[in-house]
Parts: sequence; structure tokens; C-alpha cells
Amino acid sequence: MAEKSAYEPFEAAGDPKHTARATRSAGRKMRSRLLDAASPLFRERGLSGASITDIAAAANAFPSQITYYFRTKEALFVECACRDLLYLARATEQAALRARTPREYTHALAETVTASDSVAFFAEALTLTRRRQDLAPLVERTIERLHAEGARAYAGQVASHGWRSLRAPDESSRRFWAVAIGVILEGYAMGRSPDELCAEMLRVLGEQAKCAGEAARLRLVDDRDSSTPADEES
Repeated sequence: MAEKSAYEPFEAAGDPKHTARATRSAGRKMRSRLLDAASPLFRERGLSGASITDIAAAANAFPSQITYYFRTKEALFVECACRDLLYLARATEQAALRARTPREYTHALAETVTASDSVAFFAEALTLTRRRQDLAPLVERTIERLHAEGARAYAGQVASHGWRSLRAPDESSRRFWAVAIGVILEGYAMGRSPDELCAEMLRVLGEQAKCAGEAARLRLVDDRDSSTPADEES
């Protein structure tokens, strides 16, 4: 008898385990469809302006499916905002891959983040969780993942280019997103353009790292400065 391939499923199509997996797969697809449909409606109309009926119609689903998968419209809102922020973080990392200097890297990050309304959307979710503490764990997990992936991406760039970071990767990631949220919220309130938001982010962030050549020159200058008193004495 021929041996089974390592990639061949062990359960027949009618097996209960196979059926359970198919059900989970269908459930994930439906959740994704509902999130895809809800996100633009929430961005355009806000939480109160986007009804469950409208979201279900946009997803070609039933309103009962929203309550089945998310329980409440508020929970759907928060999950949309969290997912969109992580999508933005991924797009931000991709945009910065072409950077060759620390300055270009920071500019690419700031420009991508301020061109999107995902941070403002997420800030609305943060406000909502003040009144709905049952939704706070999702926000907490999103922030942890945001910082962890940001630190990983930044450390990778520093290592691949030989830059000298002025801060630890985790500190740089947390600082970047804290500045982004603060600058964007203030800027939205003031009616500032994406270009103005980007410029303000760059001003507040300042220098994040130095190129290998710059770091070497700084070390040479530091060495000369530290040796000056001894040279003068001799």
C-alpha cells in the first residue's frame, strides 16, 4: 500500500473534525467580510452613524451575523480600528524599507502614518474603551503587538544598514507611536494637513540614529576631545 503524503488530510470529508475546520474557516471569512465592510462606514459616519443594518448590507450578510461574531456594534468598531492600525503599521514598515539613511527612514515612517486616518480611528476606539472595559483587552493586545513589531522592524533596519541607534529599539518604537498619536490628534483638532502633521512629527521625533560613517566620525571627535587636556599638559 502506498504511504500517505505528509500533506494529505487524515480525515475524510464527512469526518466531524473536517467539518469543524471548514466551519472555522467559513467563520474567519465572514468575520473578515464584516470587518472590511464596517471599517469604511465607521470612518465615514462614525460609530453612531453606521448602523448594523447598513454594515450587514455592505457585507452581503445578515444583521444577526454581526451580533453572532462580534456581539455588539461597539466591539466591531474597536476590532476594526485595531485591525486598521496594524495594517497601517505594516504599510509603514514597507514604505521605510527603501530608506538608506536614518533621516530617510524616519521621514518615510512619519509620511506614511500621517497620510492615513487610521491613527485617529484608533484613538476613537481608545476613547470608547474608557466606557467599555470589556473591550480593553483587544486594545491592549493591539498596542503590545504594535510596539513589538515596530521594535523588530527598527532593529532589523539598524542591523542591516549598520546604523548606530540613539535609543533601544523598543523605546524607539514606543516613542514613535506615542508621538504619532499625540501629533495626529492635535493636528486633526487644528485642521492641519498631512504635510503639516508629518513636519511636526519629524520635529518632535528628532534624530533617531546615525549612519555608520557619522558614528565613526563622532567617535574620532570624542577621542580627540578627551585627549586634549592631556596633550595640552604635555
